[in-house]
Amino acid sequence: MKTIRYLDPARGTAELGLLIADEVYSITNVVPQWTDPIGMWYALQALGVNPEDVTARFTNQPSKSYRELEQSHLLLPPVHAEEVWAAGVTYERSRQARNAETRISDSVYDRVYDAVRPELFFKATAKRVVAPGQPLRLRTDSEWMVPEPELAVVLSAGGDIIGYTVANDLSSRDIEGENPLYLPQAKVFLQSCSFGPVLLWNTAAAGNPAEWTIELDILRDEATAFKDAVSFSQFRRSFGHLIDYLRKDNPIPDGTVLMTGTGIVPPDEFTLRPLDTVSIRISSIGTLTNPIE
Repeated sequence: MKTIRYLDPARGTAELGLLIADEVYSITNVVPQWTDPIGMWYALQALGVNPEDVTARFTNQPSKSYRELEQSHLLLPPVHAEEVWAAGVTYERSRQARNAETRISDSVYDRVYDAVRPELFFKATAKRVVAPGQPLRLRTDSEWMVPEPELAVVLSAGGDIIGYTVANDLSSRDIEGENPLYLPQAKVFLQSCSFGPVLLWNTAAAGNPAEWTIELDILRDEATAFKDAVSFSQFRRSFGHLIDYLRKDNPIPDGTVLMTGTGIVPPDEFTLRPLDTVSIRISSIGTLTNPIE
């Protein structure tokens, strides 16, 4: 099952919708208190109902075109996340890239790649998150910035995986490379993060994430400036391992988004420019597209 959140321009409110093919059926019209997937997830959990079994309840009404919502820039992040966290160096390619950019000979990235404890860091608050289709912003004090395409998991306060979405962890490679202690400045800034557009609910029908592939396509002047893909079979850690460490002595709110790391890194000579367009696709979920400003 896939859900989206979108702005209803007539009401000026956030709506929760069920996405089937290119059609969106309002869940909020049927159950007004369900404007975010978290409340819906808890209600179905309490009833012991499989989310896939309730889709027919919402499709007996007029639908909206997903493409029209997308083209009208009405899409919202698929969950209202008070906190967004991220994991680093969870793929071999990420370790190689971090070693290439750092100025420290005894690399901390080798150590964290092989360590039991993962690298976890705070990425964004809700106000720093950019909706699908909206612009991400480059840091004014960085000359080497790249997107980091990632699979993200949406979590309950108890650490349950509610579902999966596509994420972009916009990062400054030169700031982090100068000194790992500068990581917060390389990662946390205005319009530094986007995820969406769809939440794929964590049901048996969702499939196995290890079999998925993530693709990155960066357009510049209407031509492809960089393109690559990686299989999640190369993911080094398990979701459960990351979640356990995230929640150690650290209560998280419902709807927390955890980005699980990237296995795609553009070449060292590449940096994003204003007016680039970044698209990240996981076929089982959808495509997240953001322009750069």
